[in-house]
Order: sequence, then C-alpha cells, then structure tokens
Amino acid sequence: MKSIMYVCKKNSRRSQMAEGFTKVLGKDKVKVTSSGLASSEVDPITIQVMSEIGIDIRDQKSKALSDFNPDDYDAVISLCGCGVNLPQEWLLRDVFEDWQLDDPEGESIDTFRRVRDQVKERVIKLIDQLSVSKV
Repeated sequence: MKSIMYVCKKNSRRSQMAEGFTKVLGKDKVKVTSSGLASSEVDPITIQVMSEIGIDIRDQKSKALSDFNPDDYDAVISLCGCGVNLPQEWLLRDVFEDWQLDDPEGESIDTFRRVRDQVKERVIKLIDQLSVSKV
C-alpha cells in the first residue's frame, strides 16, 4: 500500500483537509499523514467546512515534518508552494507534486469551501494515480 505525506507551512488548513479526504476516499488503498514545516493547530474553520460534507477531522493534530522519515513515504504533496523549502530527501520520493493552493487563513468561509473542493479533486486524482501506479 502506497503512503502519502501532505505538507504545508503550518499543517492547519489545506494539508489537514487533504489528510481527511484521503483517510475517507483512500481507505484500504493508501496510507496518509500530513505535517507542516512547523506545527501549529488545526484551524476550527477547516474542521467546520470538512464536517459540512461529512468528514470529521476533529481528532487530527498538527505535526512537524521533522518528526517523520522521508523513506517511509512514496508520495509527497506540498499544498502551498513550500516545496522549495523542503529538505532534498523529501523531494526525491517516487511522486512529488506542489499543488500551490490558496491559503484560506483569514478569508471568508466561502474561500475555505472553495479550497476544500479543490483539495478534494486533487486527492481523488492522486489516490487513483497511486492505486494503479507501479511506482
């Protein structure tokens, strides 16, 4: 089973959404973790917009990338354009993508929902790609 690491600056919004979607949509297909260049806390609005579509991420915690070993992951996905700030060993996984999605921090709830929907679309494609890939 392939293993995915989603990474963002703070691991509080986009990467938490991606982890939540992957746990539900990729169940029994992929393993998933999310982290940040620095850990903080999960944004309450992120929890709210995910619960609106039936995904409960209340128990997810913000984690620092430095707590993980890159060799444990097949795919590394940056959601914020922070790929340039990642240590080289994270960029050398079988799959590395930099999705560069808008950070909804401080924005309206509609912005959170738009970003949530964009994250979902990309997560679905990634799960499909990893599920059929021989990578």
